[in-house]
Amino acid sequence: MKRNLLSIIILALLVVNLVLTSIMMVNVSSASKKTAALVGDIADTLKLELSDGTAAGAMRTEVPMEDIEVYKIENQMTIPLKTGEDGAPHYCLVSVALSMNTKSPGYKSFGADLASKESLITGEIYEVIGSYTWEEAQANKDIMRDDILKRIQVMFDSDFIFQVSFSDIIFQ
Repeated sequence: MKRNLLSIIILALLVVNLVLTSIMMVNVSSASKKTAALVGDIADTLKLELSDGTAAGAMRTEVPMEDIEVYKIENQMTIPLKTGEDGAPHYCLVSVALSMNTKSPGYKSFGADLASKESLITGEIYEVIGSYTWEEAQANKDIMRDDILKRIQVMFDSDFIFQVSFSDIIFQ
């Protein structure tokens, strides 16, 4: 008789535990949905993209695919990096592509003849990437892209180049 009574008490406690767990899950999931909605509203207000890994202040230009032309810098660049704490020389091997908006006024001025300005562009890329140590360069690829983009836009005094892409990047 004691075993049956003990089994009934354990069963009752199990049912109570199951009920309390389900009540807690309903409360947590509704609070989680409300928090996600609040974060989404704040992001919309601040015009942030939650899925993008770029810095909050970086502006991304929306250009239709038919208006994009990609200029790939022909030669793969080997750039010496700034000496870090270990004192050893490090290098970055990178291929760079520039995305241009063909409908931009600057494209009409510079876009068709970008090959003649390639040495100026590669100079800017060398300066930006070469200013990072090996550790900084590996951790800040997006910041390097943004810095290169800003310097190229200042150089051309136009924003017809709206994105810098690294197709191959290796740090040694």
